[in-house]
Amino acid sequence: MTIRIRNASPSDLPAITEIYRDSVENGVASYELTPPDLGEMTKRFEAITAQGYPYVAAEDETGRLIGYAYASAFRTRPAYRWLVEDSIYLSPEARGKGIGKALLKELLARCETLGFRQMVAVIGGASPASVSVHKSLGFEMTGTLKGTGFKHGRWLDTVLMQIALGDGAQTLPDMAAYPGSLFAG
Repeated sequence: MTIRIRNASPSDLPAITEIYRDSVENGVASYELTPPDLGEMTKRFEAITAQGYPYVAAEDETGRLIGYAYASAFRTRPAYRWLVEDSIYLSPEARGKGIGKALLKELLARCETLGFRQMVAVIGGASPASVSVHKSLGFEMTGTLKGTGFKHGRWLDTVLMQIALGDGAQTLPDMAAYPGSLFAG
C-alpha cells in the first residue's frame, strides 16, 4: 500500500472522527467509553494545532485518510514543556501495514526539529502492536501501570515508553526553541 503523510487539516476531521470512533468502540488504545462527535474532535484538533504541535495524516493512493497521529503536551506544568506524548490511530484496514510506524517516524522528526527533548508513549491496553512499533523506532519501556483502565469488561494495563529527541537530557534546552515559548518562566 502506497501512503502519503501530510499535515492534517480541518477537512480531515470527519474521517479522523470516524477512525477514532472505531478505536473507542472496538479497541483499547483510548480509554474513552463514548466516542466524541465531530464538534468535540474539532475542538481537540484546534487546541493541539493552535499550540503548534504536529498533527499529521496518512492517506492511501486514492487520497482516502487511513490514519492520523499527533503530538501533544504530556502534562501542562511548565517544566514538562520539553516532553510530548504521541497518539496514533489507524482505520481497521490500515493496521499491520507499517502505517503507524511511518506516522510515528514523522512525528519524531517534527518534534525533534521543533526542539522537544523527550517523547512518551502512553499505550492503553498494553497493545503488543503499539509496543512493537514504538520499540522498533527506539522507544524504551519505562513502566507498566497495572489495572488502570476498565473497558470491554476487563481490566487493562497501561504501558509507558520513552525516547530521547536530539540531545535529550544531556544538554540544556535551547530556550529560543519552540518549547521554550510555551510557558513564561
